[in-house]
Amino acid sequence: MEWKQNETEDVIDTPALHEGEGVVTRSRFFREATRLPVKIEVWELPPGASEGSHIHEGDNTLEEFYYFIAGEGVMWMGDDEVTVGSGDAVMAPPGVDHGFRSTGDEPLKLVIVWGVPEMS
Repeated sequence: MEWKQNETEDVIDTPALHEGEGVVTRSRFFREATRLPVKIEVWELPPGASEGSHIHEGDNTLEEFYYFIAGEGVMWMGDDEVTVGSGDAVMAPPGVDHGFRSTGDEPLKLVIVWGVPEMS
């Protein structure tokens, strides 16, 4: 059983995530061990890199929670655009077009948690 994991243990580089620009370095946690209904990763984007615009709906309905821990960026949700940085959190509900870009001089680092929302 995996009880502890470091962000350097299960790392992949994903180019053009959701047709964005640059490479997103993704540290994945407990992918095979957890039974929680969510996935948790730490992402790092160099200056100028982005997660492209995308929507989670239909068979791919997800809710996402972004918590920014370093760097500067801009995130769009539908028609709104907000600046993001250390200490900011953004929730992307199902069916809303969203994405973000690293805009600072240093990498943008964040924790992302996603899963299938409970429908009421």
